[in-house]
Amino acid sequence: MGANVAIARRSGVRIGLTVLLLGVLVSGCKPHGTAQAQGTEGGGAPQMPPPAVSAAEVVSKEVTEWDEFTGRLEAVDSVNIQPRVAGYIESVNYKEGAEVKKGDALFVIDQRPFKAELARAEAELARARAQAQLADAQAARARQLLATKMISQEEADERYAARTQAAADIRAAEANVDVARLDMEYTVIRSPIDGRAGRALVTPGNLVSGGEMVPNATLLTTVVSLDPMYVYFDADEQTYLRYGDMARSGKRPSSREVANPVQIGLADEEGFPHPGRMDFVDNVVDPATGTIRARAVLDNTDRIFTPGLFARVRLIGSGKFQAILIDDKAVLTDQDRKYVYVLGPNNVAERRDIKPGRIVDGLRIVTAGLSVGDKVIIHGVQKVFFPGMPVAPQMIKMGDPPPQAAMGALPPAAGGEGSKEPAAAPAGKGEPASEGANAAGPGA
Repeated sequence: MGANVAIARRSGVRIGLTVLLLGVLVSGCKPHGTAQAQGTEGGGAPQMPPPAVSAAEVVSKEVTEWDEFTGRLEAVDSVNIQPRVAGYIESVNYKEGAEVKKGDALFVIDQRPFKAELARAEAELARARAQAQLADAQAARARQLLATKMISQEEADERYAARTQAAADIRAAEANVDVARLDMEYTVIRSPIDGRAGRALVTPGNLVSGGEMVPNATLLTTVVSLDPMYVYFDADEQTYLRYGDMARSGKRPSSREVANPVQIGLADEEGFPHPGRMDFVDNVVDPATGTIRARAVLDNTDRIFTPGLFARVRLIGSGKFQAILIDDKAVLTDQDRKYVYVLGPNNVAERRDIKPGRIVDGLRIVTAGLSVGDKVIIHGVQKVFFPGMPVAPQMIKMGDPPPQAAMGALPPAAGGEGSKEPAAAPAGKGEPASEGANAAGPGA
């Protein structure tokens, strides 16, 4: 029994020490916790001011949509220069790559055999004419002799026929002279069009084949016209069908009937600075590619375009309609949705889901989600962490750059005069500050 009493005394001592230790801990921590709570309730923690943003009122105006394609420039006329007679090239009479006029001499073939052939044909013509004079005289004499019965009718008929044959020989000889003269002219190979000549594929001294009956005449060079210029491009089936629907409903005329406007841009150019007009739409859709070929005409007075260049083509794609436009920098993405922030009451950022359309005059068409009079946050939208967040807006015109004075400098922190960075936003009640900052973001 004495042992039990000792054990009970030791247990009592241990319990007493534990209670005393807990009391000390509670008394030591209580002042610190009270001060911290008073600091939070008294506003001692730094507060973040509303972020500076720039906003603009949506633009509402009448616009026309344009469709963009890719194509290639081609010359209106392109001619392969080939000889019409065979012979040896005597000279090349043009500068390679230079512009030439219609009728300019490009190549000369050795003319000596053709001059001889022309002289022979002219001699044959002279002989035929002499024979014809003799035949005429004999026929006239035969008529007189036949009247006096000095010759037979048969002999007179022979002389009449000789006269007719002599006249036919003259015509044949004249034709041979014409052919020889043409061959002589063909020895000087001239440009059939105005344009730019390519490099000479045959140099002096080489034998070339040619002629009306020669299928594989030697190619000497090419000449392509320069003004105007064609641009060919392909449109897909959906676009072709949409254009057809608009033409039938009267919203947009067909390019087969009206020279609809186009705009052209080259590979090194911004935008589409060159105007043109539609000229041709093919009559079939290519079943292999599902596209239809179209063509536009461009003025090339300044010689900007060269056949074969890549071109970006913009064709009028709709009639005029009233649209709402915004700066494309204001559009944000949340998975498969597009949205913007607009200014709500008391300068609070409100999220609006939108359906964006095409770019017109540098601004994005919005087909749904915005109304006339809405003010959209354009610059500084990355500072808006969640819908309902207060902002400090500065109004600008839609499409203007950000105001440097307002957007370039950060507002002073509320935590003190020497602070160079804005203080973090206060955490909600019972919520750590880091979790609050991470939870607030676009799409929240």
